[in-house]
Amino acid sequence: MNTKHIAMPPATPNTDDAGKLVLRVAIGLLVLLHGIFKITHGVGFIGGMLDKAGLPGFLAYGVYIGEVVAPLMMLLGVGARAGAAIVVANMLVALGLVHMGDLFVITKQGGWALELQGLYLFGALAVALLGAGRYSVMPPSRVN
Repeated sequence: MNTKHIAMPPATPNTDDAGKLVLRVAIGLLVLLHGIFKITHGVGFIGGMLDKAGLPGFLAYGVYIGEVVAPLMMLLGVGARAGAAIVVANMLVALGLVHMGDLFVITKQGGWALELQGLYLFGALAVALLGAGRYSVMPPSRVN
């Protein structure tokens, strides 16, 4: 059997760093858009969910860290690993407060009901593990 393979150039440090850039900018920007909505519309609805769960409503203001500050850290590559870890924590809280009922739900189209939230969670986890790469404001380090 004769099979043809598509030749892809091997990964290099440049392509690895470019991939890290694409991942952290994509996840950072998408999460930041949620944060901008919260800046313009407030976090009262989150406080209500926290109260209903028996938690202090003032914790809702933490979403500004998880959806504004942390994504900006990822976008700029300034403490990107720490920023990504904060986004992971923010997504876990969101899953626990809002989406637990959909955790094991498959949609009519065959997708996971929480695939968008999963993308944010696992994309941020990948940035936390991989770091920002060299295409960032801050040089690579343990926090970047």
